[in-house]
Parts: sequence; structure tokens; C-alpha cells
Amino acid sequence: MVAAPLLCCLFFTTLMYEGLPKDMPVGVVDEDNTSTTREILRNMDAFSQVHLTEDYASVSEARRAMQQGRIYAFYYIPEGTTEKILSSRQPTVSFYTNNSLLIAGSLIYRDLRTMSVLANASVGLQTLQAKGMDERTAMAFLQPIVIDTHALSNPWLNYSVYLNNTILPGILMMMIFMVTVFAIGSEIKEGTGKEWLAMADNRMWNALVGKLLPHTVIFFSVAAAYDAYLYGILGFPCHSGIGPLLCAAFLMVLASQSFGVFLISVLPTLRLALSSSSLWGVVSFSISGFSFPVMAMHPALQVLGNLFPLRHYFLIYVSQTLNGYPMVYAWKPYLALLLFVLLPLLLLRRLRTVMLNYDYIP
Repeated sequence: MVAAPLLCCLFFTTLMYEGLPKDMPVGVVDEDNTSTTREILRNMDAFSQVHLTEDYASVSEARRAMQQGRIYAFYYIPEGTTEKILSSRQPTVSFYTNNSLLIAGSLIYRDLRTMSVLANASVGLQTLQAKGMDERTAMAFLQPIVIDTHALSNPWLNYSVYLNNTILPGILMMMIFMVTVFAIGSEIKEGTGKEWLAMADNRMWNALVGKLLPHTVIFFSVAAAYDAYLYGILGFPCHSGIGPLLCAAFLMVLASQSFGVFLISVLPTLRLALSSSSLWGVVSFSISGFSFPVMAMHPALQVLGNLFPLRHYFLIYVSQTLNGYPMVYAWKPYLALLLFVLLPLLLLRRLRTVMLNYDYIP
């Protein structure tokens, strides 16, 4: 309940400590080998994500190196490229990336493509200046529309900010599911449900509060420690203040516990309830919307996503922590988490019957 969530927090935050992968190995096949192409390669090596590690003699050698995993991509400059540039003919360069490694492939592809565009603009600028055109007029011709890009909420494009703010709460939720299911399911498995209820004056609600309240305190403390570490120590962007953070964390813990009670009430066999809770927790990562937008999913999956507490916690994080919207604009996901908290009320009578009369089948 304490060590596993904190170890996961340390593991994932140190795994993505730099925010973006840097100096990923890239190969080069430069069949032209002129001062112009060498300058292009030097500029490419200056990109933070790209590190040119080796110059290959042929495309076959570079392809073999990429298949063996020694490089993530290679840049191919055919013979005669410089001659075509100087004669204003359109040369063709190629770059090959391994998109089975999604992040590495997409980042390297972006840098290689950007370098190709910049090299083309640089040569075009030199050509126009040689024809007597001043730099300002030449740039207006080469780039008539200047794009000024500003990344909102996460301007550093930091993958740690992007991923850990959802992965870590999702892991904590899954652990809460399983601990809650195990705590109640053990009473059913060991046949001690009647004694447990007797200690609570045969009131199922009292029994649940008495058993789960210490868990609530511990898990909320872990969630608060997450917030303190991510936003206080690591300096992740937070535009909502500490109040909404703690409120969302508290509701997340209560909703997760309530969902665990719901699962063990529906499936009063410990192994089935534990399997269902772990499955529900794992699917939460895919359907919550932080890796693939929910609006682009099948309509049935869009509706199904509302049945996962992590989806609503993610919406609170985006609207308040990242964008700094007031509480009034985030009331729907808060209400959804409150409905999860009330979920066990639907099955209290069934859970009480299970405790008193259920014959456990191992």
C-alpha cells in the first residue's frame, strides 16, 4: 500500500527524468560527400534528439544496422545532390526511420524532415542572394507565411509531464482496486464474514467504513505525496493550486475503493474479483484518453470510457491542473467520481447476504 506506489513513482519519474530522449543514434549514407552535404550533416547533428554515430558505405549496410537495433534511422544523400542544388534542379534525399519504436521514430523523423526543409531554404536563400536579392526580400519569397508555434500547458514537450500525471494515478487506482477487493474477499474466503459483521453490529455500512477507513488515510497520503513530489519537487506545471489537487486525489481514492467494493459484491469469489480489478485497472490506461483521444474512438467505447474512474480524474487534471480552469468548469468529472463513491450503496444488501450465507468456492 505504501512501498509499491512510491517505488513506481520513483521508477517512472527517473525513467523519464530528462523529459525527452536525446542523442538517439542515427546513421548516414552520404554518397555525394561534398562540403555542402557535410554542412547539412553537421547541422543535423546539432539537433538535441539526433546523434550521427556512423557513416555507412551503402544503404544495405545502414539498413542492416537499423534491423540489428544499432541505429534508429539513417539519412541517405545520393550522389549528385550538390550539383542538382547548384543548378536549381530538385535533388531527392531520403530518410528511413523505425516507427515500431513510436517515440524515437516520430522524434527523429521530425528532426530529419526539419533539417531537409532548412537545408532547402538555406540553398534557396544563397541562390537568390547571388542573383542580387537582399535577405529580407528573399526570405519573404521563400517563406511568405511565418509560423509562430506555441505549445500550450506543456511547452517543453516533456514526456514525463505528459505521461506520469496519468500513469501514476492509474497505477495507484489499480492498487486500490486490488487491495480493497482482497481486504473484503479475504473475509469471504476465510469464512470470517459473520464475525466481521458482528463486530459492526450487523451493519454492512459500518463494517465497510471500519475496514476501509485506514486504507483511505494511507492511500490519500500516498496520493498527496505524489502531488508534492510531482508539482513541488519536480516542478510539473500546476495552474489550479493545492486545493483542487487534494480534492481530486481524495475523490480518486474514495471512488477507487468504492469500485473495489462493487466488484467484490458482484463477484464474491476472490480470484475472479482480483482478476477483474486488475483487468479494469489496466484497460483504464487505454480508454482514459491520455494516449489516444476518446473523441476519435468508436462511439461505444466513448460511452464505455465513463465507467472508468481514471477517465474522470484525467479530465480534472487537464481542465484544472494543466489549464487552470475554475472548479465550475470541471463539475462533471467531479460529479462522476462522486457517483462512483455512492456505487456500493446499490449492493450493500447483496454483500451482507454474501457475508452471512455464501459458501466460498475455491
